[in-house]
Amino acid sequence: MRSTAATAVWLAACLVVIDSTPLRADDQPQWGRRHTRNMVSSEKNLPDGFDAGRRNPDTGEIDLATTKNVKWVVRLGSQSCGTPVVAGGKIFVGTNNDAPRDARNQGDRGVMMCFDEATGKLLWQLVVPKLLAIKNSDWQYIGLTSTPAVENQRAYLVSNRGEVLCLDVEGMANGNDGPYTDEGRHMVPPGRPPLEPGPNNADIIWLYDMVAELGVCPHNSSNCSILVDGDLLYVCTSNGVEHTHNRVNNPAAPTLIVVHKKTGKLVARDDFGIGIDIIHGQWCSPALGRIGEKRLVFFGAGNGHLYAVAAIPSERADDWTGPLKNVWRFNGNPLAQTRDHVPIQHGYRTPSFEVIANPVVYKNRVYLTFTQDCWHGGRSGFLACIDATKTGVVTRSALRWSYDRIGSCSSTVSISDGLLYIAEYAGRLHCLDAETGKCYWVHEAGGPIWGSTLVADGKVYLGTGRLNFWVLAAGKELKVINRIRLRDRMFASPVAANGVLYVTTNKHLYAVAK
Repeated sequence: MRSTAATAVWLAACLVVIDSTPLRADDQPQWGRRHTRNMVSSEKNLPDGFDAGRRNPDTGEIDLATTKNVKWVVRLGSQSCGTPVVAGGKIFVGTNNDAPRDARNQGDRGVMMCFDEATGKLLWQLVVPKLLAIKNSDWQYIGLTSTPAVENQRAYLVSNRGEVLCLDVEGMANGNDGPYTDEGRHMVPPGRPPLEPGPNNADIIWLYDMVAELGVCPHNSSNCSILVDGDLLYVCTSNGVEHTHNRVNNPAAPTLIVVHKKTGKLVARDDFGIGIDIIHGQWCSPALGRIGEKRLVFFGAGNGHLYAVAAIPSERADDWTGPLKNVWRFNGNPLAQTRDHVPIQHGYRTPSFEVIANPVVYKNRVYLTFTQDCWHGGRSGFLACIDATKTGVVTRSALRWSYDRIGSCSSTVSISDGLLYIAEYAGRLHCLDAETGKCYWVHEAGGPIWGSTLVADGKVYLGTGRLNFWVLAAGKELKVINRIRLRDRMFASPVAANGVLYVTTNKHLYAVAK
């Protein structure tokens, strides 16, 4: 226990550090545009293309001298689903441990790496053992899939073990700050002796274990990109079905929770009552928008519904009691069936629709795809434009338009200058009118596509699982500017910050600049 004087000194030192490296205006400190999740950027003078280079025959790594328009390139693991964020001169990205940077951490792990923005130098990393106690809760070699949210020298993310983590962006380089100080034990699987943390390891400030505290049972991965709103963190728990896909492991576990960002204390949880009606997993990350006089948090749940809940007032962060208050919900599961007005339990083999992408808030509307899971043979899906000003059950009253020429889809939309861009898993990129849903063009990009488009500098950027990275002109007419051949598949989404385009393949992170 620190003394009062020591605590005062420690807090003063923290404030000095926090003030010393503020976010820059062109940083990208969270997934998508702040709060709305719109995949657009105001960056200018971005390159029309780049050369991904060739591998060095001796090391097997990309030879920077063979690249073009590449500032630097660094090695990740072998599968990287986490989209990078850029904040305060640092880049944070999730991957796996197939190329260990620390010889003490071997085998399958979830990893988040922190790089220097200017040089690509690895500053520190978070290494998290697999969650093996719940079968199929932490898929083999999927790594750490959560994209962090960075604010005031803190990075907030969900680990592959279903933990909400608050990290010091400086890592252990400035000491082991508390209240959590057991990083050495956190770095190893249960039952093994702890390691000694070094300056290249992550510094966990606090930890909230959703599995231990709430009985959450993730399915395949814990992947939420946390929504930061004042002193509150909105988090999808990823609670889902068990490994046979025939039932929900823990129907009583919450779907959406709120955690205090300074303490890690649970503030609120949803009252959706989804129970056994989760179809598969829960992949969505919450978005926030001001609709009239209301501040609403939008979330696509595992039963194929989009929920709008009232955002907790910032002044109530310390004394809020009770659940999140549901304002409206939209049933995006048109093929769902009921028997005597009671929802039928859904297994993954039923033709039920679910939510994999994130909702985007734009001009009092919410845009979201409802889809079947491509991993399990699903091929159908549709994009919905929903009026966010309604209340109650708004399945029929709030639908402004829908677009059913899109198949299975895990991508989040990009909306810029009244045009909407959405990629589908089968490899097609669609351009629509955001107001009417009219389709202007469809581009055959070649699938599979897991990530989302980025619209920036009058261009549309998109990577695929077939080693292609596309650059198209943003606009009502289809115009291909460039097609770049990648050296590895791409699951993540491109990001732009401070004049640089970041492209994350499964094995490498490229900093692309003219």
